[in-house]
Amino acid sequence: MGPAVRKRLEILFFTAPALLLFLFFVVWPIIKAVQFSVYRWKGYGPLVDFVGLKNYVSVLQNDVFIDAFKHNIIIAIASILIQLPLGLAIALLLNRKMKGQSALRTIIFVPYVLAEVIASVIWFQLLQPKYGVVDTILATVGLHGPAQGFLGDPKWALATVIFVLTWKYLGLAIILFLAGLQSVPEELYEAAQIDGASWWQVQRRITIPLLGPTIRTWAFLSMIGSLQLFDMVWILTGGGPANSTNTMATFLIIEGTKRSNYGIASAASVILFVVSLVAALLYQRFILSRDNLTSAPGRKKR
Repeated sequence: MGPAVRKRLEILFFTAPALLLFLFFVVWPIIKAVQFSVYRWKGYGPLVDFVGLKNYVSVLQNDVFIDAFKHNIIIAIASILIQLPLGLAIALLLNRKMKGQSALRTIIFVPYVLAEVIASVIWFQLLQPKYGVVDTILATVGLHGPAQGFLGDPKWALATVIFVLTWKYLGLAIILFLAGLQSVPEELYEAAQIDGASWWQVQRRITIPLLGPTIRTWAFLSMIGSLQLFDMVWILTGGGPANSTNTMATFLIIEGTKRSNYGIASAASVILFVVSLVAALLYQRFILSRDNLTSAPGRKKR
């Protein structure tokens, strides 16, 4: 057995388990979802009622699904617009030498470490109308929340979910930005100080540009997570009230498990997969590709 053949067998031996798991838990479910999506199926019995693309047409013409898609987009945009400046500001603050720096970093990262279910249950209890901690605190200062609670009022529900998501995932942005700040050479800061640059000029001309790859990577993770959001919304509101917080994921779960429209649910899941895939490919092509070009050997940043 030659060295080349032995090397290939070693590669196959170590990658085969991961490939099998990927095929079984990722590729196979996608194939089955596509299969189910072209049938009218209630979740039991054989697949006999073939409807072609009618399930896709029904989903795309469903006002609830269209609103759910809009909610995903709103959450994605709001997450970036809120968490990016806030996370960057806190990261810059924590990057300075101060007492209790490690403890502050740990405290900020704790919400992200919590499981989504635990975090959602905690905020669900805190936001209970009248007897919840939030309403109690507001009452002590002469204010009051909506009568149905922040999660029960269609005008407040989506904004409240975005607030909870910010609390939950802001720690990830801060930790990533802190890690990126560690890679900025101290010599650049020293040179800028010698040239008389102000603190803001240093951040705008040195820190933020060099932190660009980290910011773009975080924004990608935030965008994909927002498009696939399910667990926290499901526990906090279940997609309500009046579908005001529905996402594409909660829509397909409701159609499948509560209404037994598994064909519709499968079509919605395929649409969600396609939307996420297209968004990822476009982001890779027009945003992340900049980092690949500037880091490639022989390439110069223009």
